[in-house]
Amino acid sequence: MPSKSSDPTPARRRAAPAAADAMPQGCTHLKLRQLTRRVGQVYDRTLSVCGLKTTQYSLLTHIVRLGPVRPGELAQSMQMDASTLTRNLQPLVAQGWVQSGPGSDGRCRCIEVTAAGRAKRSEAQRVWKRAQNTLNERLGFDTVVQLHALIDDCLARMNDQDTLGDADE
Repeated sequence: MPSKSSDPTPARRRAAPAAADAMPQGCTHLKLRQLTRRVGQVYDRTLSVCGLKTTQYSLLTHIVRLGPVRPGELAQSMQMDASTLTRNLQPLVAQGWVQSGPGSDGRCRCIEVTAAGRAKRSEAQRVWKRAQNTLNERLGFDTVVQLHALIDDCLARMNDQDTLGDADE
């Protein structure tokens, strides 16, 4: 029986072409969605023992970090639109982990984590760490560091383009 290589890289993966020769192949959106789905499965499977989805854990974490926060600021911080934020908040409010109350000037609302939400987030944080470690092991620490840097760079470029407007219009 052939021995298994200690290299976690699948044999079907091709070596990356030299940068000067590289031409994007396929749809970037599809490739990103495929990766996001696979990564999401790792986190969702791990976090499910806490009764949370990855999106819910991320939302709780952002609200804890930002403190009482207006919905618009939270949506901007998470780079999501207001309707998606509202939809994602509903289960957290229903569970009693998040509440919405009047803001500082009475014209706006603020979202904050309840004591039960802080406890749920604390429980989930320990479990989330396992998912993060699983991903680090599967992809390799250096790859994850490079991936984070590449994502941050791409987000900054996309955000810069958004502030400049679409040049094709």
